[in-house]
Formats: sequence, C-alpha cells, structure tokens
Amino acid sequence: MRDGLTRRQALGLGGAFGLLAATGLSTAAALARRPAVTGAELRSAVPLPPPFTVPLPIPAVLKPTRADHYEITQRVAELEVLPGIRTPMWTYGGTFPGPTIESRRGRPVTVTHHNTLPVPTVVHLHGGRTPAESDGYPTDLVLPAGWADHHTMHDPRAVTTRLTRDYTFPLDQRPALLWYHDHRMDFTGPAIWRGLAGLHIVRDDAEESLGLPAGPRELPLMIADRAFAADGTLDYPSVDATLRARPGVRETFLGGVLGDVVLVNGAPWPVHEVDAVRYRLRLLNASNARHYELEAVTDDGRRLDLVQVGADQGLLAAPVTHTSLPIAPAERYDVVVDFAGVPIGGRVRLVNRLGSGRTAEVMAFRVARTARDDSRVPPVLSTDLPSWDRAVRTREFSFRAGQLAGGGHGWVIGGRPFDPARSDVTVRSGDVEVWPLVADVHHPVHLHLAGFRILSRGGRAPLPHDAGLKDTVSLRPGESAEIITRFDGYRGRFLFHCHNAEHEDMGMMANLEVT
Repeated sequence: MRDGLTRRQALGLGGAFGLLAATGLSTAAALARRPAVTGAELRSAVPLPPPFTVPLPIPAVLKPTRADHYEITQRVAELEVLPGIRTPMWTYGGTFPGPTIESRRGRPVTVTHHNTLPVPTVVHLHGGRTPAESDGYPTDLVLPAGWADHHTMHDPRAVTTRLTRDYTFPLDQRPALLWYHDHRMDFTGPAIWRGLAGLHIVRDDAEESLGLPAGPRELPLMIADRAFAADGTLDYPSVDATLRARPGVRETFLGGVLGDVVLVNGAPWPVHEVDAVRYRLRLLNASNARHYELEAVTDDGRRLDLVQVGADQGLLAAPVTHTSLPIAPAERYDVVVDFAGVPIGGRVRLVNRLGSGRTAEVMAFRVARTARDDSRVPPVLSTDLPSWDRAVRTREFSFRAGQLAGGGHGWVIGGRPFDPARSDVTVRSGDVEVWPLVADVHHPVHLHLAGFRILSRGGRAPLPHDAGLKDTVSLRPGESAEIITRFDGYRGRFLFHCHNAEHEDMGMMANLEVT
C-alpha cells in the first residue's frame, strides 16, 4: 500500500477511498463494507509523553485594544506542544489555540486580523450569526505581502484585502461556545492542522443567572488530534507542503487525516486538578476528521454522568443526561460533570471509545480537595429555543464520494463538487425549510448563518444528543437525517459543507444565497 499503510490499515482507516484502493471493489460494494471511521491515521516519528503528565493549559482571554475592538496577528510561532520539542505552527497571536474572545449577546465586536503568514487566509466564526461580508467566504482572502491575487480570478464576487481585514460580528444570537478558524478555499484542512483555531464565547445575563458552574469551574476544552514528524514539525500529507499552489492530500488520506496524538487546548493527553464539585466542560471537537465518543471514567471503572446543558447554538431547554457522548468534527457540547463522589486523590479519565491505543485516551482530572459548591443544574435551562412548524419547501442533499470537475476523486454534494461561481441553493429571508441529508461515510454537515433542529434520523426520532439548536449534524455511514431551519438575519452568499476538513477541501461545499 501507499505511504507505508498496510491493507488492513487502509480498510480500517481509509474510508470509502481507502477501501476502493485496497480492494478494487465497486463504490456500492465498498460502502456496504465501510469501516467504523473515515480517514487514515498518521503515526508520529518522535517519542510521545505518557498520558496525564502535562498540565491542562487554559487559553488566555483576549483583551480589547479599545471598546469592542480586538486585534489578532496571524503569525508563525515555535511552540512546545510535546515536552522538550519545539514545533513551528501557524497561530492566531502566537498561541495554539488562539486567544479566546469573550463577548456579550447583542453587543457587536470587530476583530482586525493581520496576516503575516506566507499564504492567504480567511477567518470564519463558526456558529456565528454573521453578515456575509464577515462570514469568511473561502475566496474572500486576506493576502500576505508579495502575493499575487490571480488565485481569486475564478470567483468574480471575491472580496480580497491585503495584509489586514476587519471582521464585524453583531452577535445577535443565543449565548454559546463558538470557534474561529481558517476557511481558505482548498486549504482549510492543513491550515487548521497547523494551528489556526481559537474559541469565541458569547454570554448573557440569563445564562449567568442559572447557577451553572462558572469561573475556574468552567473549562473550555478544544480537542484536536495531530501527528509529529521526526524533526518535531507537524506531519500532514499535503501534496504541496508550501500550501501555495496545488491543494489536496496524498491518495491514502482522501477520506480524512487522523493524528495519533490527542491534544486538549494544545497539550497532549493533559491532566487538570479539580475540586470535588461540579464542573462545566465546554467541549469542542476541532479535529480535521476524527470522531470521538467520550466517557468520564473513574479508576475503579465507574462512568460519571455527562449532564448535557448546551449544544452548538447554546443552552438546551432542559438537561439531558448521558454516560457516553459522540462528538464529530466542529460539534460543541456543554456538559456538567460532578466530581463530588470521587475520593480525594482519585482520578477521572476522559476516554474515547472510538479510539484505540493512545487515541483511546483524551485527558484526566485529578480530584484534589473538597470544596463548597453553590452551583446547580436547573430543570429549565432556556425558554427561547425556536419552534418552526411549517416549512415552505423541502430540499434533499446527498453527501458522497464523487468525481471532481477536473477529474480525480473528491467529495460532492448532490453529485456536484464546489464551484464558487455557481449558485446552488437560493432561499428567501424568513423562509422555513426542511432538508433531508444522506451520507455514504461519516460527514459532519455544517450550515453557515442559521442554526437548525434535527427532526429525525433514518426516519426515526432524533438521538438524545441531538437536542437543542445545532449548526453541525454528524451523519454516520449510510445514515440520513432531517433538519429544519429558518433563514433570516442577513442576506448574501453563505455556505453549507462537510466539516471533515479534507472533504471540504476536495469539493464538499455548496453555495447558499439568501435573498
């Protein structure tokens, strides 16, 4: 097999394309035997630290340069991700993750991004209810010094700037954990992999009055997998390592790129000291392609409840209790975990039931002391979830492997690869629509601008973790799901796409025009 993978690895990790390459099966036969994960795993060539030895870092909160205005410089920085090893990364402000922005509901902020990287960038506030001009359309590039802008000529509507760009976010939306990341056309995957991701938290008075765990007992946790080359650099299978001209990854990795190191807030398998009280864990899967199924397990094998209080687009109506929680790329979940029943000195591991070996572990919590706990999880969390009853139309979309316009394998929506010059879907502002979605392999489908509710999966009721308002739905292999949403707020050109970053880069996006 190519790239040092055995036939078994290709079957188990390569998704539809890996299966086709390994066996020569037809597409239908390959999909009938699809593996449990989509993607191929890179193996690090440096010594990896034992789990639960590196302290969990908490990303710094960015201070405004003036009222409601922030500045971030995108730059190369050498960071110590693995102990004793320096790794050059592309960063927001010199850190990975980038600095966290904290905002108030309905209070607009402007973030000025300065691009000092060697390639163009685009910033998308994922989950933001944002005007089109600040939504981070993939061809609205911020060009670096000395870069010719001919790369955008295929999109006459592209709005490029040089060196800097102001992104304005009205934040007229429910309080939620959002995240910002690079969204450059054809190169989103390697840019996020190299470090271009950070958190943005929207808050309001109503949420803060609930009594949920707060302050140091509210932990943002960005989970992401990576792999490291022998020289300490990040390993990624780009066909063009400069990311300047030719997009894409080597054939083995067309299904997605998986790493063998699990990072939380940029640290490998970290450990965090906690009191024997409730904590609010604000979970983000910022991996390119890896799915997780999370459980909180004590050293004696007990599973602690994961009490879900929020989803992608903020608070649920009421708490939902899980013992296991699947999370796909770009999904967010807010869960409350109570460490009160864990002995002092005891440990709780956050494990990944979809992983094997080192990727079966995520991080650990060590219970250090008893403490007073005034927090609570109220039976009613919010009363402002939208309820849409009547849809004006239904549109069905398939997400599957397909041929790209120039030939070769790719990923397509409705049989067509992405073309920024084409209008795919036009909706009227204020319209409510139902979208049935169907997948061949794993596809986490993300809708820009609008949150949605999941109506069904495979014609049956949604799963417990589908509660609340979402902006990303995880489609499992061969699965269909129905979502309902209302398109309002802003007019212009937006997107919907698969958030497996390699699928996105290889054609699995579509244009959404709100008129």
